[in-house]
Amino acid sequence: MPTDQELIKIVPSCRQIAYQATEFYAFFHFGMNTYTNREWGDGTENPQIFNPTEFDADQWVTAAQNAGMKGVILTCKHHDGFCLWPTRYTSHSVAASPWKNGRGDVVREVSEACHRHGMKFGIYLSPWDRNQPCYGSGKEYDDYYLAQLTELLTGYGDIFSVWLDGACGEGPNGKKQVYDWNRYYECVRKYQPDACICVCGPDIRWCGNEAGDVRKSEWSVVPARTALAESVQERSQQTDDEEFRMRRITSDMEDLGSRKALEGETDLIWYPAEVNTSIRPGWFYHPEEDDQVKSLEELVHIYIGAVGGNATFLLNIPPMPNGLLHKNDVKRLEEFGSWKKKSFAHNLMSTAHVFSENEDPAHPASNLTEDTLEAWYQPESSELPVEITICLDDSYNLGYLVLKEAVCYSQRVEKYEVFVKEGEIWNSIYTGTVIGYQKIIPVKGEKAREMKIVLHDFRVLPLLTFIGIYPENT
Repeated sequence: MPTDQELIKIVPSCRQIAYQATEFYAFFHFGMNTYTNREWGDGTENPQIFNPTEFDADQWVTAAQNAGMKGVILTCKHHDGFCLWPTRYTSHSVAASPWKNGRGDVVREVSEACHRHGMKFGIYLSPWDRNQPCYGSGKEYDDYYLAQLTELLTGYGDIFSVWLDGACGEGPNGKKQVYDWNRYYECVRKYQPDACICVCGPDIRWCGNEAGDVRKSEWSVVPARTALAESVQERSQQTDDEEFRMRRITSDMEDLGSRKALEGETDLIWYPAEVNTSIRPGWFYHPEEDDQVKSLEELVHIYIGAVGGNATFLLNIPPMPNGLLHKNDVKRLEEFGSWKKKSFAHNLMSTAHVFSENEDPAHPASNLTEDTLEAWYQPESSELPVEITICLDDSYNLGYLVLKEAVCYSQRVEKYEVFVKEGEIWNSIYTGTVIGYQKIIPVKGEKAREMKIVLHDFRVLPLLTFIGIYPENT
Protein backbone atom coordinates (compact mmCIF):
# COMPACT_ATOMS: atom_id res chain seq x y z
CA MET A 1 0.00 0.00 0.00
CA PRO A 2 1.42 3.45 -0.88
CA THR A 3 2.38 5.53 2.13
CA ASP A 4 0.92 8.99 2.69
CA GLN A 5 4.33 10.43 1.84
CA GLU A 6 4.21 8.65 -1.52
CA LEU A 7 0.62 9.74 -2.16
CA ILE A 8 1.31 13.46 -1.72
CA LYS A 9 4.08 13.28 -4.33
CA ILE A 10 1.36 12.86 -6.97
CA VAL A 11 0.62 16.42 -8.13
CA PRO A 12 -1.06 18.09 -11.13
CA SER A 13 0.61 19.59 -14.18
CA CYS A 14 0.21 23.30 -14.88
CA ARG A 15 -2.27 22.54 -17.67
CA GLN A 16 -4.36 20.36 -15.32
CA ILE A 17 -4.48 23.15 -12.73
CA ALA A 18 -5.55 25.64 -15.42
CA TYR A 19 -8.23 23.22 -16.66
CA GLN A 20 -9.68 22.72 -13.19
CA ALA A 21 -9.75 26.49 -12.71
CA THR A 22 -11.92 26.72 -15.86
CA GLU A 23 -14.56 24.94 -13.74
CA PHE A 24 -17.61 25.31 -16.01
CA TYR A 25 -17.67 25.36 -19.80
CA ALA A 26 -19.90 24.64 -22.80
CA PHE A 27 -20.10 21.89 -25.39
CA PHE A 28 -21.69 22.76 -28.74
CA HIS A 29 -22.89 19.72 -30.71
CA PHE A 30 -23.66 20.99 -34.21
CA GLY A 31 -23.47 19.33 -37.63
CA MET A 32 -25.26 16.87 -39.88
CA ASN A 33 -27.39 15.48 -37.04
CA THR A 34 -28.79 18.97 -36.45
CA TYR A 35 -30.43 18.74 -39.89
CA THR A 36 -31.41 15.05 -39.90
CA ASN A 37 -32.85 15.16 -36.35
CA ARG A 38 -30.61 12.27 -35.32
CA GLU A 39 -28.04 11.75 -32.57
CA TRP A 40 -25.58 9.66 -34.59
CA GLY A 41 -25.28 9.98 -38.36
CA ASP A 42 -23.94 7.26 -40.67
CA GLY A 43 -21.71 9.31 -42.96
CA THR A 44 -23.98 9.18 -46.03
CA GLU A 45 -25.59 12.59 -45.35
CA ASN A 46 -25.54 15.15 -48.15
CA PRO A 47 -23.53 18.30 -47.25
CA GLN A 48 -26.16 20.29 -49.16
CA ILE A 49 -28.49 20.07 -46.15
CA PHE A 50 -26.07 22.08 -43.98
CA ASN A 51 -27.16 25.71 -44.18
CA PRO A 52 -27.29 27.67 -40.88
CA THR A 53 -28.53 30.90 -42.46
CA GLU A 54 -28.66 32.84 -39.16
CA PHE A 55 -25.47 31.40 -37.65
CA ASP A 56 -24.10 33.68 -34.93
CA ALA A 57 -21.08 32.45 -32.99
CA ASP A 58 -21.24 35.50 -30.72
CA GLN A 59 -24.74 34.47 -29.62
CA TRP A 60 -23.44 31.02 -28.64
CA VAL A 61 -20.41 32.32 -26.76
CA THR A 62 -22.29 35.15 -25.05
CA ALA A 63 -24.96 32.72 -23.82
CA ALA A 64 -22.24 30.50 -22.34
CA GLN A 65 -20.52 33.48 -20.76
CA ASN A 66 -23.79 34.72 -19.28
CA ALA A 67 -24.11 31.35 -17.51
CA GLY A 68 -20.75 31.92 -15.81
CA MET A 69 -18.81 29.61 -18.13
CA LYS A 70 -15.17 30.25 -18.97
CA GLY A 71 -14.77 28.27 -22.19
CA VAL A 72 -16.41 26.28 -24.99
CA ILE A 73 -15.68 23.04 -26.83
CA LEU A 74 -16.95 22.62 -30.40
CA THR A 75 -17.76 19.33 -32.14
CA CYS A 76 -15.58 20.04 -35.15
CA LYS A 77 -16.39 16.57 -36.51
CA HIS A 78 -18.81 13.96 -35.14
CA HIS A 79 -18.93 10.27 -36.03
CA ASP A 80 -20.57 10.98 -39.41
CA GLY A 81 -17.32 12.57 -40.60
CA PHE A 82 -18.77 15.93 -41.67
CA CYS A 83 -16.23 18.68 -40.91
CA LEU A 84 -17.28 22.13 -39.68
CA TRP A 85 -14.17 23.64 -41.24
CA PRO A 86 -12.94 23.53 -44.88
CA THR A 87 -10.44 20.73 -44.36
CA ARG A 88 -8.02 19.90 -47.16
CA TYR A 89 -8.42 16.15 -46.63
CA THR A 90 -12.05 15.39 -47.49
CA SER A 91 -14.82 16.99 -49.53
CA HIS A 92 -17.31 16.05 -46.78
CA SER A 93 -17.25 19.46 -45.12
CA VAL A 94 -18.78 22.92 -44.97
CA ALA A 95 -16.97 23.68 -48.24
CA ALA A 96 -19.47 21.40 -50.02
CA SER A 97 -22.49 23.07 -48.39
CA PRO A 98 -24.59 26.03 -49.63
CA TRP A 99 -23.77 27.95 -46.42
CA LYS A 100 -21.87 31.10 -47.39
CA ASN A 101 -21.49 29.54 -50.86
CA GLY A 102 -19.09 26.96 -49.45
CA ARG A 103 -16.76 29.57 -47.98
CA GLY A 104 -17.91 29.28 -44.35
CA ASP A 105 -15.86 28.01 -41.41
CA VAL A 106 -17.77 27.31 -38.18
CA VAL A 107 -14.59 26.48 -36.29
CA ARG A 108 -13.00 29.80 -37.18
CA GLU A 109 -16.07 31.83 -36.26
CA VAL A 110 -16.51 30.11 -32.89
CA SER A 111 -12.81 30.33 -32.03
CA GLU A 112 -12.72 34.03 -32.94
CA ALA A 113 -15.89 34.71 -30.91
CA CYS A 114 -14.22 33.04 -27.93
CA HIS A 115 -11.18 35.25 -28.38
CA ARG A 116 -13.37 38.37 -28.56
CA HIS A 117 -15.19 37.47 -25.35
CA GLY A 118 -12.17 36.28 -23.38
CA MET A 119 -13.34 32.66 -23.40
CA LYS A 120 -11.21 29.54 -23.82
CA PHE A 121 -11.68 27.45 -26.98
CA GLY A 122 -11.54 23.67 -27.26
CA ILE A 123 -12.13 21.06 -29.96
CA TYR A 124 -13.79 17.67 -30.29
CA LEU A 125 -12.66 15.58 -33.24
CA SER A 126 -14.32 12.17 -33.33
CA PRO A 127 -11.79 9.38 -33.88
CA TRP A 128 -14.59 7.37 -35.51
CA ASP A 129 -15.35 8.56 -39.05
CA ARG A 130 -18.22 6.79 -40.79
CA ASN A 131 -17.71 8.69 -44.04
CA GLN A 132 -14.00 8.04 -44.57
CA PRO A 133 -13.33 5.00 -46.83
CA CYS A 134 -9.95 4.28 -45.24
CA TYR A 135 -11.40 4.01 -41.72
CA GLY A 136 -10.33 0.64 -40.32
CA SER A 137 -7.17 0.48 -42.45
CA GLY A 138 -4.72 1.15 -39.62
CA LYS A 139 -1.89 3.60 -40.33
CA GLU A 140 -3.56 5.09 -43.42
CA TYR A 141 -6.56 6.22 -41.38
CA ASP A 142 -4.40 7.40 -38.47
CA ASP A 143 -2.48 9.56 -40.96
CA TYR A 144 -5.77 11.02 -42.20
CA TYR A 145 -7.01 11.68 -38.66
CA LEU A 146 -3.72 13.29 -37.64
CA ALA A 147 -3.75 15.52 -40.72
CA GLN A 148 -7.14 16.89 -39.69
CA LEU A 149 -6.12 17.17 -36.04
CA THR A 150 -3.05 19.15 -37.11
CA GLU A 151 -5.22 21.56 -39.12
CA LEU A 152 -7.30 22.28 -36.03
CA LEU A 153 -4.34 22.53 -33.67
CA THR A 154 -2.39 24.92 -35.89
CA GLY A 155 -5.06 27.07 -37.51
CA TYR A 156 -7.33 28.35 -34.75
CA GLY A 157 -5.25 29.91 -31.99
CA ASP A 158 -4.83 28.63 -28.44
CA ILE A 159 -6.78 25.50 -27.57
CA PHE A 160 -7.43 24.51 -23.96
CA SER A 161 -9.13 21.15 -24.50
CA VAL A 162 -8.82 18.35 -27.03
CA TRP A 163 -11.79 16.13 -26.25
CA LEU A 164 -11.57 12.54 -27.50
CA ASP A 165 -14.15 9.82 -26.96
CA GLY A 166 -13.88 6.09 -27.50
CA ALA A 167 -16.66 5.46 -30.02
CA CYS A 168 -15.33 2.84 -32.42
CA GLY A 169 -17.64 1.10 -34.86
CA GLU A 170 -17.21 -0.54 -38.22
CA GLY A 171 -16.21 1.52 -41.22
CA PRO A 172 -17.49 1.26 -44.81
CA ASN A 173 -15.16 -1.72 -45.31
CA GLY A 174 -16.57 -3.58 -42.31
CA LYS A 175 -13.40 -3.08 -40.30
CA LYS A 176 -12.86 -1.33 -36.98
CA GLN A 177 -9.97 1.05 -36.50
CA VAL A 178 -7.46 0.39 -33.73
CA TYR A 179 -6.71 3.99 -32.77
CA ASP A 180 -3.06 4.92 -32.34
CA TRP A 181 -3.74 7.00 -29.23
CA ASN A 182 -0.07 7.74 -28.55
CA ARG A 183 0.37 9.34 -31.98
CA TYR A 184 -2.70 11.48 -31.36
CA TYR A 185 -1.35 12.59 -27.98
CA GLU A 186 2.08 13.40 -29.42
CA CYS A 187 0.43 15.61 -32.05
CA VAL A 188 -1.47 17.57 -29.39
CA ARG A 189 1.63 17.98 -27.22
CA LYS A 190 3.63 19.18 -30.22
CA TYR A 191 1.25 21.90 -31.38
CA GLN A 192 -0.78 22.77 -28.24
CA PRO A 193 1.34 21.80 -25.20
CA ASP A 194 -0.97 23.66 -22.80
CA ALA A 195 -4.09 21.80 -23.97
CA CYS A 196 -5.54 19.05 -21.82
CA ILE A 197 -6.39 15.79 -23.60
CA CYS A 198 -9.69 14.65 -22.14
CA VAL A 199 -11.66 11.41 -21.62
CA CYS A 200 -9.65 9.08 -23.90
CA GLY A 201 -6.57 11.00 -22.84
CA PRO A 202 -4.01 11.35 -20.06
CA ASP A 203 -5.06 14.70 -18.55
CA ILE A 204 -8.76 14.76 -17.63
CA ARG A 205 -10.88 11.76 -16.65
CA TRP A 206 -14.45 11.10 -17.72
CA CYS A 207 -16.69 10.77 -14.65
CA GLY A 208 -18.22 7.66 -16.21
CA ASN A 209 -21.72 8.72 -17.26
CA GLU A 210 -23.60 11.36 -19.27
CA ALA A 211 -26.39 12.00 -16.76
CA GLY A 212 -24.51 14.54 -14.61
CA ASP A 213 -24.20 11.97 -11.83
CA VAL A 214 -21.28 12.57 -9.47
CA ARG A 215 -19.34 10.63 -6.86
CA LYS A 216 -19.67 11.41 -3.17
CA SER A 217 -15.87 11.41 -2.98
CA GLU A 218 -14.05 12.41 -6.16
CA TRP A 219 -10.31 11.80 -5.92
CA SER A 220 -7.71 13.20 -8.31
CA VAL A 221 -4.93 10.79 -7.21
CA VAL A 222 -5.96 7.48 -8.80
CA PRO A 223 -4.35 4.35 -10.30
CA ALA A 224 -2.59 4.98 -13.62
CA ARG A 225 -4.58 2.17 -15.22
CA THR A 226 -7.71 4.38 -15.11
CA ALA A 227 -6.10 6.47 -17.88
CA LEU A 228 -5.62 3.62 -20.35
CA ALA A 229 -7.48 4.84 -23.41
CA GLU A 230 -8.42 1.30 -24.38
CA SER A 231 -10.26 0.69 -21.10
CA VAL A 232 -11.99 4.08 -21.30
CA GLN A 233 -12.96 3.21 -24.88
CA GLU A 234 -14.55 -0.04 -23.70
CA ARG A 235 -16.80 1.89 -21.27
CA SER A 236 -17.65 4.57 -23.85
CA GLN A 237 -20.88 4.76 -25.79
CA GLN A 238 -20.66 2.67 -28.97
CA THR A 239 -24.21 3.13 -30.26
CA ASP A 240 -26.85 5.83 -30.04
CA ASP A 241 -28.38 4.57 -26.80
CA GLU A 242 -30.69 6.73 -24.69
CA GLU A 243 -30.36 4.32 -21.76
CA PHE A 244 -26.57 4.78 -21.83
CA ARG A 245 -26.98 8.56 -21.73
CA MET A 246 -29.03 8.33 -18.52
CA ARG A 247 -27.04 5.68 -16.62
CA ARG A 248 -25.49 6.59 -13.28
CA ILE A 249 -22.29 5.78 -11.43
CA THR A 250 -22.25 2.16 -10.26
CA SER A 251 -21.13 1.15 -6.77
CA ASP A 252 -17.99 -0.57 -8.05
CA MET A 253 -16.86 2.74 -9.59
CA GLU A 254 -17.77 4.93 -6.59
CA ASP A 255 -14.38 5.03 -4.83
CA LEU A 256 -11.28 5.45 -6.99
CA GLY A 257 -8.79 7.08 -4.66
CA SER A 258 -9.19 6.52 -0.92
CA ARG A 259 -6.35 4.83 0.94
CA LYS A 260 -8.36 1.61 0.88
CA ALA A 261 -9.00 1.86 -2.87
CA LEU A 262 -5.27 2.38 -3.51
CA GLU A 263 -4.13 -0.69 -1.58
CA GLY A 264 -1.76 -2.71 -3.75
CA GLU A 265 -1.47 0.05 -6.39
CA THR A 266 2.09 0.93 -7.36
CA ASP A 267 1.55 3.29 -10.28
CA LEU A 268 -0.46 6.42 -9.44
CA ILE A 269 -1.29 9.58 -11.42
CA TRP A 270 -3.08 12.91 -11.03
CA TYR A 271 -6.22 12.45 -13.12
CA PRO A 272 -9.11 14.78 -12.19
CA ALA A 273 -12.69 14.17 -13.28
CA GLU A 274 -14.95 16.00 -15.70
CA VAL A 275 -18.74 15.73 -15.45
CA ASN A 276 -20.48 16.07 -18.80
CA THR A 277 -24.17 16.18 -19.64
CA SER A 278 -26.53 17.98 -22.01
CA ILE A 279 -28.99 20.74 -21.15
CA ARG A 280 -31.56 18.64 -23.07
CA PRO A 281 -32.14 14.86 -23.28
CA GLY A 282 -30.18 14.72 -26.55
CA TRP A 283 -26.79 16.09 -27.49
CA PHE A 284 -27.88 17.48 -30.86
CA TYR A 285 -30.86 19.79 -31.32
CA HIS A 286 -34.30 18.19 -31.67
CA PRO A 287 -37.36 20.49 -31.84
CA GLU A 288 -39.46 18.02 -29.85
CA GLU A 289 -37.13 18.66 -26.89
CA ASP A 290 -37.71 22.43 -26.75
CA ASP A 291 -39.80 21.98 -23.60
CA GLN A 292 -37.36 19.50 -22.02
CA VAL A 293 -34.54 21.90 -21.12
CA LYS A 294 -33.10 21.04 -17.70
CA SER A 295 -34.57 23.14 -14.90
CA LEU A 296 -32.53 25.67 -12.97
CA GLU A 297 -32.74 23.35 -9.97
CA GLU A 298 -31.29 20.44 -11.97
CA LEU A 299 -28.40 22.55 -13.26
CA VAL A 300 -27.65 23.88 -9.78
CA HIS A 301 -27.66 20.34 -8.39
CA ILE A 302 -25.18 19.12 -11.03
CA TYR A 303 -22.99 22.22 -10.66
CA ILE A 304 -22.76 21.80 -6.86
CA GLY A 305 -21.91 18.12 -7.31
CA ALA A 306 -19.36 18.66 -10.09
CA VAL A 307 -17.64 22.04 -9.68
CA GLY A 308 -18.36 21.77 -5.96
CA GLY A 309 -17.13 18.18 -5.81
CA ASN A 310 -13.55 18.37 -7.13
CA ALA A 311 -14.54 17.97 -10.79
CA THR A 312 -15.26 20.24 -13.74
CA PHE A 313 -18.64 20.64 -15.47
CA LEU A 314 -19.04 20.42 -19.25
CA LEU A 315 -22.60 21.34 -20.26
CA ASN A 316 -23.78 20.75 -23.82
CA ILE A 317 -26.06 23.30 -25.50
CA PRO A 318 -27.13 22.24 -29.02
CA PRO A 319 -27.68 24.97 -31.66
CA MET A 320 -30.70 24.85 -33.99
CA PRO A 321 -30.55 24.31 -37.78
CA ASN A 322 -30.71 28.08 -38.31
CA GLY A 323 -27.41 28.41 -36.44
CA LEU A 324 -28.76 29.96 -33.22
CA LEU A 325 -29.33 28.64 -29.71
CA HIS A 326 -33.00 28.21 -28.82
CA LYS A 327 -34.51 30.92 -26.62
CA ASN A 328 -35.39 28.36 -23.91
CA ASP A 329 -31.76 27.28 -23.59
CA VAL A 330 -30.53 30.89 -23.59
CA LYS A 331 -33.05 31.84 -20.91
CA ARG A 332 -32.04 28.93 -18.68
CA LEU A 333 -28.35 29.80 -19.04
CA GLU A 334 -29.11 33.40 -18.03
CA GLU A 335 -31.06 32.17 -15.01
CA PHE A 336 -28.20 29.93 -13.97
CA GLY A 337 -25.67 32.74 -14.37
CA SER A 338 -27.82 34.98 -12.22
CA TRP A 339 -28.10 32.30 -9.50
CA LYS A 340 -24.33 31.73 -9.58
CA LYS A 341 -23.50 35.42 -9.39
CA LYS A 342 -25.91 36.13 -6.53
CA SER A 343 -25.05 33.00 -4.54
CA PHE A 344 -21.31 33.71 -4.43
CA ALA A 345 -21.29 37.51 -4.51
CA HIS A 346 -20.47 38.30 -0.89
CA ASN A 347 -17.89 36.27 1.02
CA LEU A 348 -18.43 36.81 4.74
CA MET A 349 -14.83 35.74 5.33
CA SER A 350 -13.66 39.16 4.10
CA THR A 351 -14.63 40.67 7.48
CA ALA A 352 -14.31 37.51 9.62
CA HIS A 353 -11.72 36.57 12.22
CA VAL A 354 -10.21 33.14 11.52
CA PHE A 355 -7.77 31.31 13.74
CA SER A 356 -6.34 27.94 14.68
CA GLU A 357 -4.39 26.90 17.75
CA ASN A 358 -2.31 24.68 15.50
CA GLU A 359 -0.85 26.80 12.71
CA ASP A 360 2.51 27.16 11.03
CA PRO A 361 3.55 30.83 11.45
CA ALA A 362 4.63 30.88 7.79
CA HIS A 363 1.19 29.62 6.71
CA PRO A 364 -1.35 31.13 9.13
CA ALA A 365 -5.11 30.63 9.12
CA SER A 366 -5.51 34.25 8.01
CA ASN A 367 -4.38 33.09 4.54
CA LEU A 368 -7.74 31.35 4.13
CA THR A 369 -9.67 34.55 3.41
CA GLU A 370 -8.22 35.08 -0.08
CA ASP A 371 -8.91 32.72 -2.99
CA THR A 372 -5.40 32.14 -4.32
CA LEU A 373 -3.06 29.20 -4.84
CA GLU A 374 -0.11 31.34 -3.76
CA ALA A 375 -0.86 31.23 -0.02
CA TRP A 376 -2.41 28.61 2.23
CA TYR A 377 -2.96 27.48 5.79
CA GLN A 378 -1.15 24.50 7.23
CA PRO A 379 -0.89 23.29 10.81
CA GLU A 380 2.43 23.24 12.63
CA SER A 381 1.93 19.63 13.70
CA SER A 382 0.05 16.70 12.22
CA GLU A 383 -1.69 15.92 15.49
CA LEU A 384 -5.35 15.05 14.98
CA PRO A 385 -7.81 16.69 14.82
CA VAL A 386 -6.95 20.08 13.29
CA GLU A 387 -9.48 22.81 14.07
CA ILE A 388 -10.08 26.13 12.29
CA THR A 389 -12.50 28.53 13.96
CA ILE A 390 -14.24 31.40 12.17
CA CYS A 391 -15.98 34.32 13.88
CA LEU A 392 -18.19 36.38 11.57
CA ASP A 393 -18.91 40.07 12.17
CA ASP A 394 -22.61 39.27 12.77
CA SER A 395 -25.07 36.40 12.76
CA TYR A 396 -26.13 35.39 9.22
CA ASN A 397 -28.50 33.04 7.47
CA LEU A 398 -26.04 30.85 5.59
CA GLY A 399 -26.14 29.76 1.95
CA TYR A 400 -22.95 27.99 0.89
CA LEU A 401 -19.63 27.03 2.41
CA VAL A 402 -16.68 26.70 0.00
CA LEU A 403 -13.45 24.89 0.87
CA LYS A 404 -10.32 24.56 -1.27
CA GLU A 405 -7.06 22.68 -0.94
CA ALA A 406 -3.68 23.78 -2.31
CA VAL A 407 -3.82 21.05 -4.96
CA CYS A 408 -0.43 22.07 -6.37
CA TYR A 409 0.79 20.00 -3.41
CA SER A 410 -1.63 17.11 -4.00
CA GLN A 411 -4.97 16.19 -2.49
CA ARG A 412 -4.67 15.49 1.22
CA VAL A 413 -7.86 15.78 3.28
CA GLU A 414 -9.60 12.42 3.90
CA LYS A 415 -12.29 13.41 6.41
CA TYR A 416 -13.62 16.65 7.88
CA GLU A 417 -16.60 18.05 9.76
CA VAL A 418 -18.36 21.42 9.86
CA PHE A 419 -19.86 22.88 13.04
CA VAL A 420 -21.89 25.99 13.87
CA LYS A 421 -22.17 27.43 17.35
CA GLU A 422 -25.58 27.77 18.97
CA GLY A 423 -25.29 29.43 22.36
CA GLU A 424 -22.36 27.59 23.95
CA ILE A 425 -22.89 24.37 21.98
CA TRP A 426 -21.12 23.38 18.76
CA ASN A 427 -23.57 21.55 16.46
CA SER A 428 -22.26 19.34 13.65
CA ILE A 429 -23.99 20.24 10.37
CA TYR A 430 -21.89 18.37 7.77
CA THR A 431 -19.38 15.53 7.55
CA GLY A 432 -17.34 15.13 4.38
CA THR A 433 -14.44 13.18 2.90
CA VAL A 434 -12.57 14.88 0.05
CA ILE A 435 -12.07 18.57 -0.65
CA GLY A 436 -9.54 18.78 -3.48
CA TYR A 437 -9.67 21.75 -5.84
CA GLN A 438 -13.05 22.85 -4.48
CA LYS A 439 -15.86 21.64 -2.26
CA ILE A 440 -19.17 23.55 -2.22
CA ILE A 441 -21.41 22.63 0.72
CA PRO A 442 -25.04 23.86 0.82
CA VAL A 443 -25.70 25.06 4.38
CA LYS A 444 -29.08 26.70 3.87
CA GLY A 445 -31.28 26.69 6.93
CA GLU A 446 -28.32 27.30 9.22
CA LYS A 447 -27.85 30.58 11.06
CA ALA A 448 -24.53 31.31 12.69
CA ARG A 449 -21.99 33.81 13.85
CA GLU A 450 -19.31 31.20 14.59
CA MET A 451 -18.26 28.19 12.49
CA LYS A 452 -15.62 25.56 12.96
CA ILE A 453 -13.94 23.31 10.37
CA VAL A 454 -12.47 20.18 11.97
CA LEU A 455 -10.05 18.06 9.90
CA HIS A 456 -10.26 14.51 11.26
CA ASP A 457 -7.96 12.73 8.78
CA PHE A 458 -5.45 13.78 6.14
CA ARG A 459 -2.31 12.72 4.33
CA VAL A 460 0.84 14.06 6.08
CA LEU A 461 -0.36 17.67 6.55
CA PRO A 462 -3.48 19.43 5.24
CA LEU A 463 -2.90 22.50 3.07
CA LEU A 464 -6.08 24.57 2.78
CA THR A 465 -5.99 27.58 0.50
CA PHE A 466 -9.48 29.09 0.87
CA ILE A 467 -12.65 29.15 2.95
CA GLY A 468 -15.65 31.00 1.57
CA ILE A 469 -18.85 31.57 3.58
CA TYR A 470 -21.74 33.01 1.61
CA PRO A 471 -25.07 34.21 3.05
CA GLU A 472 -28.35 32.85 1.82
CA ASN A 473 -29.39 34.37 -1.50
CA THR A 474 -32.84 35.82 -0.83
